[in-house]
Amino acid sequence: MSGKVAIVGAADTEVGILPGVGATQLCVDAACRALSDAGISKDQVDGLVTCNSMAEPYMYHAEAIAEYIQIFPRYCISASAGGGTTFSILHHAASAILTGMCHTVLISMADTLRSGLSREQAMLMQSATGHGQFERPYGPTVPAYYALIAQAHMAQYGTTQEQFAQIAVACRKHAALNPAAQMREPITVEDVINSRLIADPLHLLDCSLVSDGGSAVILTSAERAVDFPHSPVYLLGVGEGHGHEHISQAQSLTTSAAVESGQRAYAMAGLEPKDMDLAQLYDCFTPTVLLELEDLGFCDKGEGGAFVESGAIELGGALPVNTHGGLLSHCHPGNPGSMFALTETVAQLRGVAGERQVDGAAVAMVHAQGGIMSSHTSVILGRETA
Repeated sequence: MSGKVAIVGAADTEVGILPGVGATQLCVDAACRALSDAGISKDQVDGLVTCNSMAEPYMYHAEAIAEYIQIFPRYCISASAGGGTTFSILHHAASAILTGMCHTVLISMADTLRSGLSREQAMLMQSATGHGQFERPYGPTVPAYYALIAQAHMAQYGTTQEQFAQIAVACRKHAALNPAAQMREPITVEDVINSRLIADPLHLLDCSLVSDGGSAVILTSAERAVDFPHSPVYLLGVGEGHGHEHISQAQSLTTSAAVESGQRAYAMAGLEPKDMDLAQLYDCFTPTVLLELEDLGFCDKGEGGAFVESGAIELGGALPVNTHGGLLSHCHPGNPGSMFALTETVAQLRGVAGERQVDGAAVAMVHAQGGIMSSHTSVILGRETA
């Protein structure tokens, strides 16, 4: 698979609070924008992959989107792996191309968690998270699950709240350079620590946004990719790792299946962590970034706190992370959240990211996880095939 499939189109809709615009409309808008970016008509697409919307669900979501766009693909699926959906379906779409099931795939995802759900609907979804017998009776929320991970890392390695906060600060610095970001006002470590406590030790600014938005990419074979208007962005490596469904069954709270997904992606690409020019990591809460930095090999286990405190993840640092602002500051419309990390990476590798451009960016790691650090997919993208 390495170097044999490429992204040739990428686009986002507006993000943030978008009342009056439904999730289906955003999904279609993102798709049309990606087609325009790729310079092709919808009739040239023969594969479609989507993720169902929480705000506007369909029994057959991909078919519904195909119907709205009026395309008639030979490969058409809707999939969900939580926050890791983007890179999991990217993996499957690439496989479909390489096995001849289709030649040009549109991946489009959108949701309206901010405007499309009532508070009661959102709380009902929250309360349904966790094992019905062994977790839910204790009344945990999603932030509480991630707070357990943060507490475990603090107890085992001496990580501090200030180090977690530094991740939120870095993401906001990057968002300040991104006109499309939902939150751009600068924040400090003190701002994070002094924001409302959500689940000890996580404060409000340690938590991702709740947003509306959509994003899409076009994928095709490397042979076809050279005929498109933009420089292709190649898939160099991909790997998955799946550890558990329920956090009470996790083998460890401080080491995740990102270890396996990362190793598999590096092996396929023939590259190492030190070869990455930037990384887009899943940041639904600040501790996830810290664990992923360690598990993906960017620093030793237990050294994530010191790594972020050094400024390494900021633009100009050793490994700029979430250069668009991430889920913490750019937007988080649920399962589609990592799509924006993907389109940002395409912009970085095309060299068109503006003020937040990483100098000489040629290779990047993008990673996401679904559930509560449950399923992980790592993808290495590059400007060249090898």
